[in-house]
Amino acid sequence: MGGDVERECWELRSGVGVGPLWFGMSPDEVAQALSVPGPQERVGGPYAQEDFPDGVKAFYDASELACVALDAVTGPQVFLSGFPLAGSDPEQGRQFLLDHAAEHGNCLLHTSDESLSLTDIGVLLRSQQVGAARLTRPLFVKEEWLESEYFRDCLPLEGGSD
Repeated sequence: MGGDVERECWELRSGVGVGPLWFGMSPDEVAQALSVPGPQERVGGPYAQEDFPDGVKAFYDASELACVALDAVTGPQVFLSGFPLAGSDPEQGRQFLLDHAAEHGNCLLHTSDESLSLTDIGVLLRSQQVGAARLTRPLFVKEEWLESEYFRDCLPLEGGSD
């Protein structure tokens, strides 16, 4: 997704996935859903990570999709109640999540890097440095990862706040 191409819009499916990706998919199923032969890069760590074209990163637990991270600029756009989760001002994103939780009774979680999550929806909003600006960068995470102290402390931090 270049700067002159309109970004793809993906639908959020609370607690089960985002866009064409469903939690529990195998790495092969993720590549097939994204219509690519495979990831551009595989990264080690406390969970398997695969980086795909167009700003999509997939994270696995026991070879099953557990988290999807979208780049603030090049990743697909996802809206929650009309708010663009990717590429927005981080303070506006934080306030939106607080307001959404108050209005809808969502469970809020503050992570160790001071990001904010709506655990029952499976949305974690981080920030990403893009040139001189910081923009929101959404992660879509299966609820068990957000509820587990181990995974909460090991959630993908690349591109996140310092």
